[in-house]
Amino acid sequence: MITLLPFEETDFDRFKSWIKSPEELLQFAGPYFSFPITDVQLKKYIDDPKRRPYKIISTETNNVIGHCELNFERAIPRLSRILIADNKERNKGFGRKTINAMLTLLFIDDIYDKADLNVYAWNSNAIKCYEGAGFEINEGVTTETPIGNGIWKGLNMQVTKSSWIAKTQ
Repeated sequence: MITLLPFEETDFDRFKSWIKSPEELLQFAGPYFSFPITDVQLKKYIDDPKRRPYKIISTETNNVIGHCELNFERAIPRLSRILIADNKERNKGFGRKTINAMLTLLFIDDIYDKADLNVYAWNSNAIKCYEGAGFEINEGVTTETPIGNGIWKGLNMQVTKSSWIAKTQ
């Protein structure tokens, strides 16, 4: 199991230690931050009233294993910056548990009926995780982000409260 707790200034150093390259930062955070990540960027991030960043804690070990954010910049809330940072904790279902915890905050504890997220098209593991929680690719919405000598195609995925509930039954 996992629990989500607010991301705070005391978490900054751990967070920065997880991101080793511009590519890792872009994969995890999109173009929101610039590499290397700084305390100034993170302070601005946690002070933004349209963002709710969380640390992901394994309830089995009580260790912080990742990060996620609920983003309220648009009419539809967005799940953003989802990272299971500890490689030893990947492929154990923590990503799916994190998605479900985030959707519980939106759909059960709050009033929303739909949520979305963005994911890079090459990230098949993440796409499978999101599909497992009921997300579907929004075919009409894609992005292109330059990285190094290439371009990463971004996909938008959406889920409704009813389809999420159907997946969790």
